[in-house]
This record gives sequence, C-alpha cells and structure tokens, in this order.
Amino acid sequence: MRFRRYALLLAVLLTSLFLLTVQTRGGGPTRAADLVALAITPVQSLLANAHRGALSAWLTFTDWKTVRSENMALRADNERLRVQSLQVRETDQENHRLRRLLALRDRMPLATLTGEIIGREAGGWARSLTVNRGRADGVAQQMPVIVSEGLVGRVAQVRSGASIVQLLNDPTSTVGAVVQRTRTPGLVEGEPGGGVRFKFMARDGAGVAPGDLIVTSGLGTLFPKGIPVGRVTAIEDKGSALFHFAVLAPAVDAARVEEVLLLTGQPAQDVAGLFTPDG
Repeated sequence: MRFRRYALLLAVLLTSLFLLTVQTRGGGPTRAADLVALAITPVQSLLANAHRGALSAWLTFTDWKTVRSENMALRADNERLRVQSLQVRETDQENHRLRRLLALRDRMPLATLTGEIIGREAGGWARSLTVNRGRADGVAQQMPVIVSEGLVGRVAQVRSGASIVQLLNDPTSTVGAVVQRTRTPGLVEGEPGGGVRFKFMARDGAGVAPGDLIVTSGLGTLFPKGIPVGRVTAIEDKGSALFHFAVLAPAVDAARVEEVLLLTGQPAQDVAGLFTPDG
C-alpha cells in the first residue's frame, strides 16, 4: 500500500518535471496544454459517448413504458367495446325474436300466453323445457307451445309458478300431422336418438318427398290445424311394410328457444297461413 503511494507521488513529480522541462525548452504553455489535451481527450470522448448511450437507453426505456401503458389501455378499450358489441347484438336478437313472437300473437285468432324459458333438461339431447308460467297463470296440461317458426311441444307438467314442456323429439311425444302439399296423414314421433320422424301409411304417402312441410293435422282437440312441425329430409322406404317413415328437420330449434307462446284457446280454422317463412 505504501509502495503504491510512493509510486503515485513519483509519477506526479515526474509528470510535473516533464511538463516544466517542455515549457522551459521553449515549448511554452501551449505545448504543455497540447500534451495534456492529448492525454485527456480520449477520456473525455469516452465519457461523452457513455453519457449519450445512457441517455439514449433511458429515453428508450421511458418510450417503451409509455407504449406498453398505451397498449394496455387500448386492449382494455378493445375488450370493453367487444363486450358492448356482444351486448348490443344480444339485445338486437332478443328484440327481433320478441317482435316476431308478438306479431304472431297478434295474428293468432285465439288466446295466448307469453312465457320465458327458465330451464332445459340436462343431457346430450334436450327433451323438455321449463317455462315461467304455471298453474297461477292458468296453464293446463296438454296446452300447445309454439314460437314464430312453428310447434315446440306441449305442456306435460304444471306447477304453481312454472310448467314443463315436452319437446317433439321426446321418445314419448306423438303429434297428429299431415304433409301440407299432399295432405298425407300420419304421426310425428320423437326418436330415442333425439331425432323426429313422420310415420305414415305406405299406400297414402307415395308422393311424400324431401322438402315437404309437415303441419299439425288439427284432428282431435289438442293442436290447432296448420302449425309447422318440420320438413322432410329423407324417406325411409320399408318396402312392402304397412308404414313408411320420413326423417324430419324440426321447424323449431328447441336448443335456441328462449320465449314461447302457450295456446290457451282452441281455434277451429287452419292457422298455417299465420306462420310466414320469416316468422
């Protein structure tokens, strides 16, 4: 440690003697200043570059923080707008459904009761719906349930404040129906697999073809005549069997039903003309 101090002192003395010698031999103060500048200029340049680099890094960091904050704010705004868009779309769809349902109610020549779906049967296939209308609202068993597209099903159970609606694809569901074009009579039945089929006598249904609309027959006192039930998608020809079957695409997608009309009256006329393609 002591040796270093002596060495440093010696270096300072030698440097001073060297500068004094240069000045004494005619170099003057300018010569000495040049030598000093020659020694410290690289250090000054290094310090200046380091300062500029540090300043640039700091500005880059602050810019990154600003951009990051702006991106987070934009993402939050984007998410808020996306949620608002979904809410607006949902409200538009609900308004559209309600307008179609209310227009059908106004056209119906019989008393109806509006209801909202509050439950669905759990499982892979929806077989029943729960509607928020019950005994207190005057609902009775076997009341038909419809939407603007056609028949949903019938009321199977009535409770004090709610009712269970049996859907067409329930295996125990049967509805008297006809092919609208050919007036071929038959029965619409639910299948265990969740499908719906139209069962008709072979001798009466030779002209039934894919695309035919099946409507309620109005026979009996349960369903009004002419409510759309479904369209034929395929014919299952059983050869010489007494009955043939037509596979149906239901007129109503029960999985998407949210509001319904319960028919509390029984019209005598055909209501097929009240169900327009656009509801």
